[in-house]
Amino acid sequence: MTFVQVIDCQTSRIDELNRVMDSWAEATKGKRTATHAIMGQDRADASHVVEIVEFPSYEEAMKNSHLPETNRIFEEMVALCDVAPTFTDLDVVRDEQLNKDAVRRFFEEVVNSCNVDAADALCTADYREHDPSLSSDDLAFEQLKRERRETLEALEPRMVIESMTAEGDLVTARLSITGRHAREFKGIKATNKELVGGTGHCTFRCEGGKLAESWWNLDNLGLMQQLGALGG
Repeated sequence: MTFVQVIDCQTSRIDELNRVMDSWAEATKGKRTATHAIMGQDRADASHVVEIVEFPSYEEAMKNSHLPETNRIFEEMVALCDVAPTFTDLDVVRDEQLNKDAVRRFFEEVVNSCNVDAADALCTADYREHDPSLSSDDLAFEQLKRERRETLEALEPRMVIESMTAEGDLVTARLSITGRHAREFKGIKATNKELVGGTGHCTFRCEGGKLAESWWNLDNLGLMQQLGALGG
């Protein structure tokens, strides 16, 4: 079970505290078991600082705390605080990765259901897609939907998310793709041919839980070969 430790402290020496944390990160490189750490400063009280550190489990957190470097850094951190810091130990019982959920819904509700209007609720009003298959890299939302609708109706793609990685406001999905050439596509008359073995990646930038921008890298060459437009 994922474990999170919340460290709450009051200090007027935040720059020094940051340097101590940088020193800890360098000293424990290759040894620490923490997987993610963030530090936040209270907007209402600049001396109030909260650090949140994530570990794969409580047991892994204990391994981290037993490192001699961790004990040294802890003593330095306490010396920089106006009052003794407090610690809250949390077992994570619910982890809502909202950006990942928005991406997952995009593929399920827009692509695989061939319903571009579902994008209205999932994307920002100025959502942009960067994809060589589009007529422009800067299409307005409604024009983008029209071009996507034509592609979805022509190829009936089904995109399966094989893995997803999220960092900050970006989510990248690794895809496997199948489909059927049901209608004319880029001047190629419908063949009713099943399309298999397609792969690709897509990276989304999110804003406020919605999709604001995306970059697509799909096997368009392989697709055109399957449609008989290219040799091979």
